[in-house]
Amino acid sequence: MVSTVPRVVLPTAEALAEDAAQRFTRAASDAVRARGEFVVALSGGVTPQSLYARLATPPYLSSVPWALVQVLWGDERCVAPDQAASNYRMAREALLDHVPIRAEHVHRIRGEDVPAEAARAYERTLRTVLRGGRIDLVLLGLGDDGHTASLFPGAAQVPGGEWVAARYHAPSSLWRITLTPVVINVAGEVLFLVAGAGKAAIVQRVLEGPRRPQELPAQLIAPVNGRALWLLDAAAARDLEARG
Repeated sequence: MVSTVPRVVLPTAEALAEDAAQRFTRAASDAVRARGEFVVALSGGVTPQSLYARLATPPYLSSVPWALVQVLWGDERCVAPDQAASNYRMAREALLDHVPIRAEHVHRIRGEDVPAEAARAYERTLRTVLRGGRIDLVLLGLGDDGHTASLFPGAAQVPGGEWVAARYHAPSSLWRITLTPVVINVAGEVLFLVAGAGKAAIVQRVLEGPRRPQELPAQLIAPVNGRALWLLDAAAARDLEARG
């Protein structure tokens, strides 16, 4: 069956990052024009890192209204912010240290704290930042097992409509803190960034296979009053059926 999930296929990972940077800039400009600020949730991973590096250089360095950007994270490993595994550290080194963003607008997840406490604290942060609104743009990746953010296969359903949850990831022996579909699915826009031939099989399963969200948590992401778009490079999209 041909997938109806919106997607854009770019020839290379570099072209994907450039396209994502343009979309990020448009989303920021639109949000600032409409409400006076732009709220974005960043992702970890190699492909987002390439995007961040572009955003930290011209023309994006001057075309994004950085002073009006509020930065959140979609998920974080429960490590100190100076450790190599920290999503915050990656984003800081690739992007945040190089743009004129206000320190008080950077809202990291405190991965060094007790996981359950860190999750509760970050939900309070989200509610304060959003003030009854929603995230303008959520950046997501896709794991080889079909996970996105830190929503892993077989995880229990989110109890009580929580916005943020602590999850233990056995393969890495790490706790993680993650936004849940409850808050991701009310975002204005969700942008999946997926590159590389190693992701082709799982991209095909998520986008064109049977709906099995317990096995493929990325299928849980379906904005209810916004839109989701998959940006893929040609290698990651190679197993997808052609659309006429």
